[in-house]
Amino acid sequence: MSDLFADAPTPGQPLAARLRPMHLDAYIGQTHLLGEGKPLKRALEQDQLYSMILWGPPGVGKTTLARLMAHYTRAHFETLSAVSSGVKEIRQAAEQAQQRRHQGSRTLLFVDEVHRFNKAQQDAFLPWIEEGVFIFVGATTENPSFELNNALLSRARVHVLKALTQDELRHVIDRALDDDPDLVAAAVEASGDARNMLAQAADGDARRALNLLEISVDMARSGTGASVIDQSVLEEVLSESTRRLDRGGDLFYDQISALHKSVRGSAPDAALYWFCRMLDGGADPLYIARRVVRMASEEIGNADPRALTLALNAWDVQERLGSPEGELTVAQAILYLACAPKSNAAYTAYNQAKAHVASTAGFEVPVHLRNAPTKLMTSLGHGEEYRYAHDEPDAYAAGERYLPPELYGTRYYQPVDRGLEKRIRDKLAWLETLDNQSPRQRTS
Repeated sequence: MSDLFADAPTPGQPLAARLRPMHLDAYIGQTHLLGEGKPLKRALEQDQLYSMILWGPPGVGKTTLARLMAHYTRAHFETLSAVSSGVKEIRQAAEQAQQRRHQGSRTLLFVDEVHRFNKAQQDAFLPWIEEGVFIFVGATTENPSFELNNALLSRARVHVLKALTQDELRHVIDRALDDDPDLVAAAVEASGDARNMLAQAADGDARRALNLLEISVDMARSGTGASVIDQSVLEEVLSESTRRLDRGGDLFYDQISALHKSVRGSAPDAALYWFCRMLDGGADPLYIARRVVRMASEEIGNADPRALTLALNAWDVQERLGSPEGELTVAQAILYLACAPKSNAAYTAYNQAKAHVASTAGFEVPVHLRNAPTKLMTSLGHGEEYRYAHDEPDAYAAGERYLPPELYGTRYYQPVDRGLEKRIRDKLAWLETLDNQSPRQRTS
């Protein structure tokens, strides 16, 4: 069996490696899985471990948890990384696990970055998992629903690991300062406020918290032997620090989703918060500006057409001024959209019309609406009896039809009772009344 303590800290290791927990009681976070009576804790206590996927952001303890599970179930800990391994390495690991199995020993195979394996490589695990040759534990920062094969997902339980809270990160930092021999020997001094600033800057990532602490200690070392982490040290260490965003990953799309939903929900403060969170994490302001233009059409539409103009102007200003000057205009547009009257009538109408066209026959253009640029087309009746709206009372040809006869009466656009669309709705209702009263109502 691989001994967990064989990986005990050695001189020169990073602080995060030196402080890797050796016992489950020292593991910080994930109480929804490891608290009393929780599923994973029960499985460990009953020695009934199963194959699983650990899904969570960086620095929340996926690798550490896998090592602890191997230790508590007395299984040999074997590890593969999708960055440097392929089918050959998978088979070798499986054969070694098979040999241990014959000798009465179990293997926990930990696969880091499992989402980086292609379909064929992921499929290579399946027979070994089914036969129980090893306990499969895959770690990923990406959504397994999108990145892992259904066949693999059906054979492994997915556990979601959460970013650590600020209190949990403060616990990590306190333990490092109190227990790590190197930091104790350096006589590191850090006030409660300084520790809280480090915890906040780490943004849920324990490894990052310890890396920031280690950098701070190095910068704070003085000739007297003391290391005081004060405000000036923190300002220098954290000046280039950005929060987690994981561009292209789930956190990125979760935050843009939160921004969009805040605009839809008429919550300007929340919308502004998520905008600033994305900027703080390093998101491209032009990407956000493009999404804001989409929000203007999807969420406000004709209830306030000025929203689209303002969003386009903000995009243009961001391109012209760049950061950080242009971001104020994008923020202005976001606030306007959040406060504007809401309507998804245009969005809904477009989707309904698009689906209708895709699912029905291609009806011909009514003859009276056809173009007639030649004598032949005129002789065929193209454009005959067409009524020019501008020559009609109120510039409206009451009773005229513009859809194919098979679709007479079809309605896609349903204006809401808010903003400008209330007036649009009233006008359409009035025009419909004129149609119904017209003696020239077209029926074919």
